[in-house]
Amino acid sequence: MYRFTQLLYLMAPAYFANMAPPFLKYWKGWNRPVSERWFGAHKTVLGVVVGVLAGTVVAGVQYAIDWSGSLVSYEAWPVLGLELGGGALAGDAIKSLVKRRLDIPPGASWVPADQIDFVLGALVFAAPLAHLGWADAAAIIGFTFVADIVVNQISFRLGIRATKW
Repeated sequence: MYRFTQLLYLMAPAYFANMAPPFLKYWKGWNRPVSERWFGAHKTVLGVVVGVLAGTVVAGVQYAIDWSGSLVSYEAWPVLGLELGGGALAGDAIKSLVKRRLDIPPGASWVPADQIDFVLGALVFAAPLAHLGWADAAAIIGFTFVADIVVNQISFRLGIRATKW
């Protein structure tokens, strides 16, 4: 259980980066799509900026906490935050790109890609700093799959998300 806690702590910047952009639906200011043709209208410039910023801020908080059980050094917390936050959003964007190429409409369910895209991107981007084994990656992916479904269901019921997935 301790190792699982360490893994969740490591992935916190990616989780926050992935959760931040949907809250921008309340922002009425400028928020242009990155590329509606390639990623869909819901992948926005501001969403990317806020998501990466959220991941970096969480990594900064982790640096300040200085938990002795963490799996990586947070001395380079801005880099770790950028890798986990940027990786999460890149994974999500790549999944959206593939969905567009397969003619899967925006908002349509695509299990399991919708649940694990961001965490796969974060793991790939953070690999240089976080040396995890296959069992660690599998635990993160498995947990994320289930947790993403639960969080999205709650977000849908609260009116934060337009879809259940």
